[in-house]
Amino acid sequence: MALSRGLRCCQRAFAWVPVLIITLVVLWSYYAYVCELCLITLSNPAEKEMSQYLKQLQRSCGKHGVDDHPAESSHCQPGKKYHMSYADKERYENEERPEVQRQILAEIARKLPVYTRTGSGGIRFCDRCQLIKPDRCHHCSVCAMCVLKMDHHCPWVNNCIGFSNYKFFLLFLAYSLLYCLYIAATVFKYFIKYWTGELTNGRSKFHILFLLFLAVMFFVSLMFLFGYHCWLVSRNRSTLEAFSTPVFQNGPDKNGFNLGFVKNLQQVFGEEKKLWLLPIASSQGDGHFFPMRALCEAQNPLLSNEEQWEDDGIDEEPHDSGEAASLAIERET
Repeated sequence: MALSRGLRCCQRAFAWVPVLIITLVVLWSYYAYVCELCLITLSNPAEKEMSQYLKQLQRSCGKHGVDDHPAESSHCQPGKKYHMSYADKERYENEERPEVQRQILAEIARKLPVYTRTGSGGIRFCDRCQLIKPDRCHHCSVCAMCVLKMDHHCPWVNNCIGFSNYKFFLLFLAYSLLYCLYIAATVFKYFIKYWTGELTNGRSKFHILFLLFLAVMFFVSLMFLFGYHCWLVSRNRSTLEAFSTPVFQNGPDKNGFNLGFVKNLQQVFGEEKKLWLLPIASSQGDGHFFPMRALCEAQNPLLSNEEQWEDDGIDEEPHDSGEAASLAIERET
């Protein structure tokens, strides 16, 4: 028991190593740019004046890009109504017959706005958290909890990315991308001078060359990651849903939450466009229920034809509505 507890503590401590690495890289990049480049390398008074302005700009970017770290956002867990009551939990655990257990889960799920199912068509139930999973909710084995609209667990911030912090994660990527671009664009001139031998300061030369290398490397990596998540937002999918198609009562549908490009953006960033680029919570909903394409089309059949005209390139998966899905218990492995 003591050994397993010690291993868990070591695992939690080790999970902070990537966060520490990223923090040290950011702090070192600030030192290399401000001290080694702006204070030591620059000799032209006009360039130094410009560098003072750029340092103020960089501090501003740093405050918005690093302090508003997704790791500081709290996990958004399912509400109490999705948890089993003491009586239901006792009845469920004391029941040995699987068919009766399925009936108990079905009775609880009828009172909740739950529309997604397991791959076999059963109620999505988390055996570890003892709750009925809301739509798009998944259990994170690293955080040991169910996370609303879970996208993925990010080791670089040691946190789950989900409903409560997905907007901040996207802004974090965008701010970091601009930061790397800004560093690379302003350092490149002095990289050329060191490369051609025009500048000879040995210590500053190492910092500036390595700073440009890291800025370009992170810029390329972040560009692909940010582009992929922009594509996910445009389709209203999470990373988990991109790899595993969500299953509804009528079968799997990878575009089940796709409401159209504009509404998909509003789901993450909100309706007020002036808040889209600010680290302020503005996502729609509470993370427990999400508008679905099928419900929108049922309310307004014209939306079905409009979406076919607008999203002509989206492939639809066929639905098999002739067979009734059997209820099953989804257990976390």
